[in-house]
Amino acid sequence: MTARLLLRGARLVTMDPAIGVVPRGDVLIQDGTITAVGPELDVTDAEVLDVTGHVVAPGMVDTHRHTWQTQARAICADWSLADYFYGIRLAVSPAYTAADVHLGNKLGALEALNAGVTTILDFSHCNNTPEHSDAAVTGLLDSGVRARFCYGFFESSPFAPPHFADHTERVRDFERIAATYFSGAGRVTLGVALNELGLVPFSHTRTEIEVARAHGALVATHMACVWQMPSGFDEIADAGLLGPDMVHIHCNTLRDDQWRRLADAGSKVSISVETETNMGMGRPVFQKCAEFGVKPTLSCDVVSLNSGDVITQARFGLAFKRWAETEHLNLAGKDVEKVTATALDALEWATANGAEACGLGDQVGTIAVGKKADLMVVGGSGVSQHPIVDGPGTLIYQTTPSDVRHVLVDGELVKRDGVLVGHDLPKLLAEADESAARVLERVRAAGGRFPATPTEGFDDVTALALANLAS
Repeated sequence: MTARLLLRGARLVTMDPAIGVVPRGDVLIQDGTITAVGPELDVTDAEVLDVTGHVVAPGMVDTHRHTWQTQARAICADWSLADYFYGIRLAVSPAYTAADVHLGNKLGALEALNAGVTTILDFSHCNNTPEHSDAAVTGLLDSGVRARFCYGFFESSPFAPPHFADHTERVRDFERIAATYFSGAGRVTLGVALNELGLVPFSHTRTEIEVARAHGALVATHMACVWQMPSGFDEIADAGLLGPDMVHIHCNTLRDDQWRRLADAGSKVSISVETETNMGMGRPVFQKCAEFGVKPTLSCDVVSLNSGDVITQARFGLAFKRWAETEHLNLAGKDVEKVTATALDALEWATANGAEACGLGDQVGTIAVGKKADLMVVGGSGVSQHPIVDGPGTLIYQTTPSDVRHVLVDGELVKRDGVLVGHDLPKLLAEADESAARVLERVRAAGGRFPATPTEGFDDVTALALANLAS
């Protein structure tokens, strides 16, 4: 890492309300921290990276990504949520070895970095054995990404022999992971991904939340995305377990009274626009967030279905929000005179809001003095990057991962001149191809249909959830 680095001459989209958008400005970085922001900084003793004609913005934050699924890319292209549950969670997950998880997390995190996503909440629910747990963490560490590693307490499948004899053994494995990898500060910090509410006794859910908080770990949970099943929200709320350290993912089926309790607790919300709209999970909850004063955040969720860059999620989300909030005018035969949300709003979902949800708002998410230098630099020779008239508009509507020229984490260039630094990407991609072939062969060898979704869908699971939430 260069001790002092000056990004010179860019259009700055800082996401800091006190600074705003700077038409032409500089960012000075020292020892991984932003030390000055402004036009024509008087600096002579720093390495200069000339980014004239580019846009510099905070690195994007993904608040929910099942990073291990990188080798299952696009397998869910035409699947429903039930297909995903039976196909990925119950068939593909048990077919992953620890080596597959390591590769999936490393390559998936590099995919994020390549797209300017510098922070991910890794919802890690393929920890089939202690070796899988280790592999998931080390895959993130090897990539250079900033991440919340959210340890998942999930069994790989009820149809596969479990490694952990009981929930207590799972808790002990989490404690081991916490002690082994998270005793000090670093780019990868600790979280917990709760087992699906209702698929285990509620006493297990309580234990998972309590052990997370005993370690100061963020809590992430899938919430209210299956319409015929109880969400488990009331049980968590009634038990006094809601809190500002909790990220509720999806939330499509929550009632208004539940939204009020979530907002009052300061809990966070992650919206997976592409997944929710493609798998039939319901409307992304931008309007409910606005109604109850909850800051929206964005997530890529699963590259086993959709894209792995947050800019795409922001673009889709902004389009959906504008449509949903003006459709009534069209249906009444009227025209829309003003859009209801802006490109800058969408960037806020993808940067500052996401950083706050991950418990990292004091470190990343804006370009400001004292923040860590997690930055993306967009521009270059692509047609869509010329001219840059509106910085936020260019980022949301005109930018793809190939337009991301440089990416910095802690002031370290992890992507430079359009190329990831320090990784043999062709080798990793070849390994991913081989890994995917082996995983799918194991799935086929296990027999049965694929994705093997029963005609009753979630009926049996619903009955189980009703019993468990009462226990």
